[in-house]
Amino acid sequence: MWLRPIGPRMASLSGEKGKEFFVRAGNTTRSLDPAGTYEYLAAQRVGQDLFRDALLDYWGRLCPITGITEPGLLRASHIVPWAECTDEKRLDVHNGLLLSALWDAAFDRGLVSFADDGTVLASDKLGSKEREALGLGSGPKLAGLREQHCANLAQHRIRNGF
Repeated sequence: MWLRPIGPRMASLSGEKGKEFFVRAGNTTRSLDPAGTYEYLAAQRVGQDLFRDALLDYWGRLCPITGITEPGLLRASHIVPWAECTDEKRLDVHNGLLLSALWDAAFDRGLVSFADDGTVLASDKLGSKEREALGLGSGPKLAGLREQHCANLAQHRIRNGF
């Protein structure tokens, strides 16, 4: 997140101390009025909306694990992270999953992954409450995977120790 204008350069929101907000620009830190209104510029990856729209279409506008259809609860998740992709792979629907927010967070942090047949693989780091919240006891499965997904999921499994 970027705040503007503060000095000749933009400043990034760096944290909160007590109830005061601070921004940092270079070596300068300034306090912000918490009741004030500030204009900010948020950086977004080029093509992210296209990727999300393509995943919504590909996965039928629902999380293939939970069946959730509320767009505000669905996340366009890259299997191979954006930073590690070629431009072509960044927008490839076979490098993406449309997951509910909870499943996306677990997948993104490597707490769950998927076998080539869609079986959920769970990390030993997941506690019983988290396993219950994800519904792992009912044996959820990711349907709709293609061969192209499997190559990307293999990278996800290796990167996260599955």
